[in-house]
Amino acid sequence: MDWTKMTKDELERQYSPSRWSHRMDADAVIQAHVKALKAGTERARSLAQTLLNIPYGEGDGEKLDIYIPKTNSLDLNLVIYIHGGYWQFLSKEESGFLAVPLIEKGVVVVAVGYDIAPKGNMDLMVSQVRRSVVSIVQQYSHIRGLYLCGHSAGAHLAAMVLSTDWSQYSLNPQIKGAFLVSGIYDLLPILPTYINEPLKMTEAVAARNSPSQLVSQLQVSSPSCQIIVAVAENDSPEFRKQSEEYYTTLRAAGLKVSLEDVPDTDHFSVVDQMVDPEFCLTKLLLKMMDS
Repeated sequence: MDWTKMTKDELERQYSPSRWSHRMDADAVIQAHVKALKAGTERARSLAQTLLNIPYGEGDGEKLDIYIPKTNSLDLNLVIYIHGGYWQFLSKEESGFLAVPLIEKGVVVVAVGYDIAPKGNMDLMVSQVRRSVVSIVQQYSHIRGLYLCGHSAGAHLAAMVLSTDWSQYSLNPQIKGAFLVSGIYDLLPILPTYINEPLKMTEAVAARNSPSQLVSQLQVSSPSCQIIVAVAENDSPEFRKQSEEYYTTLRAAGLKVSLEDVPDTDHFSVVDQMVDPEFCLTKLLLKMMDS
């Protein structure tokens, strides 16, 4: 069904991922998600050498956490993780969990902080994650490969990074791969919903920050980037459609993209399980870095 024909109630149901989990009720699934991310991040902080709260800009919220493997090699891959939370929840403080499986493979993981709503608006958040990538590339100019991973709103922000006109910035980051998990690539359907209340996006703001409308810029900026669009089996139909349509658009534009439909997962477990080196998406991410 076309979202423009949905009632506000139905749109809000479609864009409330916690209401689609088969594991537990909506409140419990969000609590379990936050608990899993926090536990994974605590584990990562005990395993890795960490550099916390490294500024990438002037703003209070413009900070990074860097998780460094115990190695003398400079020839490392680096994964930038951009957290979800509908641009209004979560922070980098729960976002180091990916370092658990990646540290032992000699991969640097950077968790990016940005100003969530209501403090930050969409234009600011997009600008912040772009500047964070530039700052990381400046600090780690010697790395072998730069990769992005984002979940939900973070997948949207990662896709916006891939769609950046880098001529406005001091350098042009060469992003080798991007891992977009259960993201939103067209912001227009969320305009009439509760999600937009703290964001206060107009149609113009939503349009210019929709990766689905910026594919020609992505072709110019990231033509050789390997992109994996992953979606959970039990994501809502509208969330699944977001991923399927973005994948189809990228493929039609001749980009290197694949779609991963992850069985027996919901919007939250699909990323919670990435703390496990044997989980299918973790293996795919590691394989992407090996290729």
